[in-house]
Amino acid sequence: MQVVAVIPARGGSVGLPGKNIKPLNGIPLLGRSVLAAVGSKLISQVYVSSDSEAILSVGKEFGASAIVRPNDISGSQASSESALVHALRYVQDTAGALPDVLVFLQCTSPFTTSEQIDELVRQLVEKRADSAFSAVEDHGFIWEIAPDGTASGITHDHTKPRKRRQDMTPRYRENGAIYAMRVSSFLESENRFCGKTILVPTEMLPVEIDTPDDWSVAEVFAQLHDSSRIRGRVERIKALVTDFDGVHTDDRVLVHQDGSESVYCSRSDGMGIEMLRRKGLKLLILSKEKNPVVRARAEKLNMAVQHHVEDKLSALEVWRMGSMLAWSEVAYIGNDINDIECMKACGLSFCPSDAHPSIKKIADVILNHAGGKGALRELSEYLLANDHIA
Repeated sequence: MQVVAVIPARGGSVGLPGKNIKPLNGIPLLGRSVLAAVGSKLISQVYVSSDSEAILSVGKEFGASAIVRPNDISGSQASSESALVHALRYVQDTAGALPDVLVFLQCTSPFTTSEQIDELVRQLVEKRADSAFSAVEDHGFIWEIAPDGTASGITHDHTKPRKRRQDMTPRYRENGAIYAMRVSSFLESENRFCGKTILVPTEMLPVEIDTPDDWSVAEVFAQLHDSSRIRGRVERIKALVTDFDGVHTDDRVLVHQDGSESVYCSRSDGMGIEMLRRKGLKLLILSKEKNPVVRARAEKLNMAVQHHVEDKLSALEVWRMGSMLAWSEVAYIGNDINDIECMKACGLSFCPSDAHPSIKKIADVILNHAGGKGALRELSEYLLANDHIA
C-alpha cells in the first residue's frame, strides 16, 4: 500500500498574511506539518502544493517535494479538493502511478503528530473505510437564531431539562487537521468525505490558526508543547558544545588588506555563555575553522576549545569520555552539515534561525535568533527557564 501526503498552502492567505511560512516558536507553520508527515511510518512521499515560490522553498527545506499549483485553483474561492486532485494527477504523471491512499494535512493545525497521522491511516485500512478524518469530542451546546430573533438549540433540546455531560451521547467536532482517503474513491467524487466515512477521535491541542489572535494563542501553546516534548525525554544537561562559525558569528568574515581575517560576535551571546558557566556547565567550542580567532574568543569566554578539527564526532567522543559525560548529558548547537552527526549523538540539539535546512530538520530546538545575533543568549535562557541544567 502506497500512502502519500499532500499539504496545500496558498500564498494569498487572507486572515493572516504570510502565515504558512511564519515561524512558530522557531519553526515555520508549514515546516511543522511537513515534519509530522515526514516522520510518519506509513507515508512514503510528502508534497506541498502552492502557487508561492517562497512556500514551496520552505516545504523543500523540511523534506517535501514541490507541486506548483496553477493560478486558476489558487484563489481564495478555490477548494482544497481541487488542489488535491491536481496534486494526484501530478504524482501520477511523475511517478507513473497513483498512490493507494492520500493523506491531506492542513498547516493551520500546527501540533499534528506523526503518530496521529499513522493512527488515522491504520483505522482507515482496518475498518475498510473510504475516508477518515480527525475529530475531537465536543460537549458544547450549539444554538441558532431563528428569523424571528429567538434562539433555539441545535445539539440539544433547550425546552427540556439540561442533561449532565456523562449522560449525553458523545458528539465529535471535525478539527480540520488530518484527512485520509482511498484515492480511487476520492477521484470519483472529488470530495474528502467519499464513500464510507469514519471519524477518528484525536487528542490534539485546540488550535486552528486563521487570525492574528489565533496566532497569539498558538505561540503560547507552542512554547509549552515543544518544551514538554523535549523535557519528557531529555536528561539533565551538564555540558554545552558549540560550533563557532554561524553560531558565535554571523557566518561572515572580514578580510583585511594584509590577508588577516576578523569576525563579529555578540556581547549578549557572551553574557549567555557566562550565565551557563556560572551554573557549572562544561563548555566547549568545537570547530573545523583554522583561524586563531576561534581560540581567542574561547579564551575570552572561558570556554574549552578544539579547532582545526576534521572529524568533529570523534573529537567530541574523546572529550565526552574524558569529561565523564553521557551523550544524553550533552547539548550541542550547530548550523551546518558538518554538525549533523554531533547533533544526532547528543541528548539535546539546537540551531540558529538561519541554519542550513538539513540542520533544521534534525534540531530539537530551532532558535528564533540568528548565529552571532543572540542565538547563544536565547539558548542559555532556554536551558535555564526549562530547568534542563543538572
